[in-house]
Amino acid sequence: MANNKVEFNRGLKDLNESDLKARIAEDSLRLKKLEFAHAISPLENPLTIRGLRKDIARLKTELQKRTLA
Repeated sequence: MANNKVEFNRGLKDLNESDLKARIAEDSLRLKKLEFAHAISPLENPLTIRGLRKDIARLKTELQKRTLA
């Protein structure tokens, strides 16, 4: 799993700010849909929700770093 995080962070370096914002919006929408689906009937793997939340947080952190730089 740590390797997946490293790959994710490397992929962020290639994105510009507008791509980051679009990815955040897209992932946030996906998260809402997953949470809604999980509320109706439990997901087979609910850890996907946690992973997606963490990915969104990583995206927001990278965007914040670039904004402050």
